[in-house]
Amino acid sequence: MINKISSKRTYIVFIAFSICMIVLGASDSLRGIFSIVFQDYYELSTTQLSMIVTISYLGNLVFLLCGGNFLDRFNKKYVFISTLSIWIIGALLFIRGNSYISLLLGMFLCTGASTLLNTTINILVPAIFAGAPGLIVNVLFFIQGIGTSGSQNIVGRFAADISYWKMVNIVLLGASLIGMLFMFYSTIPKVEQKKETISYVHIIKNPAFIFYILIFGFYFIAEHGILNWFMLYGINGLELEYDRASFFLSIFFGGITLGRLMFAPLVQMLGVQRSVIVFGLIGGLLYIIGIAGGIKTVVLLSGSGLILSILYPTLVLMIQSYYDKECIASATGVIISIATLFDIIFNLGFGKIVDTLGMRQSFYILQISMLLFLSSLIFFHKKVKVEK
Repeated sequence: MINKISSKRTYIVFIAFSICMIVLGASDSLRGIFSIVFQDYYELSTTQLSMIVTISYLGNLVFLLCGGNFLDRFNKKYVFISTLSIWIIGALLFIRGNSYISLLLGMFLCTGASTLLNTTINILVPAIFAGAPGLIVNVLFFIQGIGTSGSQNIVGRFAADISYWKMVNIVLLGASLIGMLFMFYSTIPKVEQKKETISYVHIIKNPAFIFYILIFGFYFIAEHGILNWFMLYGINGLELEYDRASFFLSIFFGGITLGRLMFAPLVQMLGVQRSVIVFGLIGGLLYIIGIAGGIKTVVLLSGSGLILSILYPTLVLMIQSYYDKECIASATGVIISIATLFDIIFNLGFGKIVDTLGMRQSFYILQISMLLFLSSLIFFHKKVKVEK
């Protein structure tokens, strides 16, 4: 009887996580899909457009820096619900607001809250689904990918004006309220905490720390660069039609979606570290060649999403191999928030670089970032050993 109750509660948590992941996946992709709509409606330069992305990642930085500590100190269920409430406030700004400033503030709240929710789910999975955390993490991120690629493929075809932007956010707001309702009735296992204050010095002194910053930082630029800038790259750089550019973008994130489902059992079999190396090298090579060849090899760039699919959730899971469970949330928050600075700095300068060099030439920065990601990953694998 107890096992049945426990199993039922686990299903409720999984449903809550799944609904939230679909909503967050769709929400995060809208920024890139509606970039041209924003540019026309608010009469923005490329530099001003890049500020939308920069503000979004500034939200990541703030939320992860503070949120990781909250997760280690307070009830994780209520931290999750509170963070989801902040996301809802951001969505309301999208729906009710009608200015560039309200758009920026909404992006700060929604993207920051979304990243913290993603990280929270990644941290909670091993405690709730202890039998196969690698499998469940990748299945949940597959579900998130349904939201991302689905919105890119469906919404991307009809993203004609600002009214459609508001309508899509109304739908996502309704779905998030359903996810919150499931979360209220869920049970999250408690993790025993040490009484002493969590030491950030201890987190930073870990030999894995600096490598994680570089790995996540360069990977963020490479993946998020596709999410935020591929539409403009496809239209202005490769001279593709809008629907064709949207199609290639949906293939990239559709591959990420499908790959997380296809390769989740393989990740469980190979192990976290070996999976990151194998998939990182193959996917990274396709990504680099895909950008290098322009229109001739753009299909390889789109296809690389399938192989790169497992990297982010598995990298986050890998952090737990190098830190004690009592400080995992804080360590993850610090690492990802500092790595987010790479995104912020990149997007601060990318708009100006595009205005100067054009989108085609500027996009090579993403290629270089992927190469630096692979280099950091290889050095990390050779130099740092698992301490736990």
